[in-house]
Amino acid sequence: MSKYIIDGSFPISGTVTASGNKNAALPCIAACLLTDEEIVLRNLPDIADVRVMFEVLEELGADVKNEGGVYRVKTTDIHTSEIPSGQARAIRASILFAGPLLARTGKVILPPPGGDVIGRRRLDTHFMAFTELGARVEMDGVYKLIANKLVGVDIFLDEASVTATENAVMAAVLASGKTIIRNAASEPHVQDLCAMLNLMGAEITGIGSNILYINGVKKLHGAEFEIGSDFMEVGSYIGLAAVTRGELTIKKAAPEHLRMVKLGFGRLGIHWETSGNDIHVPSGLEMKVVSDMGGMIPKIDDAPWPGFPADLTSIMLVVATQVDGTILVHEKMFESRMFFVDKLIGMGARIILCDPHRAVVSGPARLRASYLISPDVRAGMAMVIAALCAEGQSVIANVYQIERGYEDLCGRLQSLGARITRVDD
Repeated sequence: MSKYIIDGSFPISGTVTASGNKNAALPCIAACLLTDEEIVLRNLPDIADVRVMFEVLEELGADVKNEGGVYRVKTTDIHTSEIPSGQARAIRASILFAGPLLARTGKVILPPPGGDVIGRRRLDTHFMAFTELGARVEMDGVYKLIANKLVGVDIFLDEASVTATENAVMAAVLASGKTIIRNAASEPHVQDLCAMLNLMGAEITGIGSNILYINGVKKLHGAEFEIGSDFMEVGSYIGLAAVTRGELTIKKAAPEHLRMVKLGFGRLGIHWETSGNDIHVPSGLEMKVVSDMGGMIPKIDDAPWPGFPADLTSIMLVVATQVDGTILVHEKMFESRMFFVDKLIGMGARIILCDPHRAVVSGPARLRASYLISPDVRAGMAMVIAALCAEGQSVIANVYQIERGYEDLCGRLQSLGARITRVDD
């Protein structure tokens, strides 16, 4: 198990370029199964989850070539419709192979997917969509999906699930007739997948809204596609710059996707300047909670896009510990995401965990170094941020969980002046 050793209380400064969006890369990799022609993918982040997804593709029969970070994928022959159990347990995104495999081969065998331990993550919406399109779903230790023919239909998803929307879209593009997906997720990564599928010959409209219209086609062809920037990573770096009192320029930050994130950080007195596709976080920020009208305590709460991203609530919890004032952080979607808060309290944070979804944070608090274990990608990054602004030397174990979502985190932080070292046990 690898770990980070971090000396805190040193401001970061410099320039970093945003990586490709992890949550766009994963469905786009799975979508390569929808054609037997070559797909070229650019700007994929060099992270563990991406590597596992390509391992699955190769196990299924794909030919994958990595040419300096540009991936060429060709799935002329699919040897099997069974997702390997080891990779399925490693990442939640293994579920994303279900839609394209069902469309391409008419059957899927999927072991229960793994991923972050942030509470129950139901799969019902995926299987409901597949059933509506004409598939039969069985569960006997593994999930078995069979469809002699997929037929377009009007689907209303029972939740605006990102991965369920992506799976439904990938199954529907080769279905017979027209599909309408209502209550669809519309995050930038869903938009990226739809844009890539259209380049491959799919007919999808309504992209960016919560209603997608899909005219099924008989065949998709090859295409080249560049993944957009990861606004979750950008938000993490903004928080890091603020709490270490540093100054940071983030290139390729895609500020058009940061409007709600900017409102959230604004409630903590944190602002940045935009120049084209780049943003600059200055030093000397006020770092003071902005009260609601009448002096009321404000809140940061997550919601489906374009609401505040759930994946950044862990980051905001840490940032709020360094801000003057009191704020409520309300994470509505996952009942275990906030269970790392006890570690922050042990470091000196002034947080009241009201229930699994709500925490009241009062700051600023002087954080002390600690020994920490990363439970998931975002909480792990939040712990890194906490350690970098704490007094003394912290150790964070199980950093594999962090590196599933952040490219070369240790090296990039070192380039910004952070005192961080990666140690392999």
